[in-house]
Amino acid sequence: MGFTSLIGIEFMKVRRSKIVPLIFIAPVLVVISGVANLSRYFTPEYTNAWPAMFVQSALVYAYYLLPLSMIVVCVMIAGRETSHNGILKMLALPVSRYKLSLAKFVVVAFFLLMEIAVFFAVFVIAGLIATQMMGVREALPIGYLLKSCVGLFLTMLPAVAAMWAITVVFEKPLITVGLNLLLVIPSVLVANTPAWIAYPYCYSGYLVSCSLHDFTTGMASTAFQPFPFVLFAALLFAAFLSLSVLRFGKKEMR
Repeated sequence: MGFTSLIGIEFMKVRRSKIVPLIFIAPVLVVISGVANLSRYFTPEYTNAWPAMFVQSALVYAYYLLPLSMIVVCVMIAGRETSHNGILKMLALPVSRYKLSLAKFVVVAFFLLMEIAVFFAVFVIAGLIATQMMGVREALPIGYLLKSCVGLFLTMLPAVAAMWAITVVFEKPLITVGLNLLLVIPSVLVANTPAWIAYPYCYSGYLVSCSLHDFTTGMASTAFQPFPFVLFAALLFAAFLSLSVLRFGKKEMR
């Protein structure tokens, strides 16, 4: 069975799950609250309204709500196999368990992309309503918003790989959720130390914090330095993904 066929099967498994409604909750809540709180200070002469609204909405979202929702997604996807010994039936098929693990991670990454796409769409709609109501005539900076959302997706991938690896290794939902929560909670503190570069759970939040710094200082893209971040992020992503692939179904195969 080809890898693309495996991915298709994995998507069929989650088609009727509650994951899709779940990924709408965090973006809608954070965008509406963030834009509503900030738009009260807008005047028709207000400038940089869109970056201000984005940073206001994305800060808590990137540090906490997005990681928390992805933890739930990982647990829900893994839970479909562990319940009723489904993983034993799956491993009995003439398919590499490594491919199965990779196919499942592709589904997790897809839901990450989908949630950020929802965040983008809800933010644009809420922002347009807010600027129209307050008489702000600033043009929609579509390039800036797309770049920022792509940055959120890419910087979140190492953390999602870590979440998925923990889910695969420990299996028990209570343990995986608890451990991932313990790693998410101090992310805002770690982001303010030199250790942030080795802590993938704070990457997305750190990116938004850098955007906040650039916005408040009036500089353009000076706080976030791609290197050596890209190297560390790629190495951690590869390490966590390899761990999940190697450990997936290993206990059941004994």
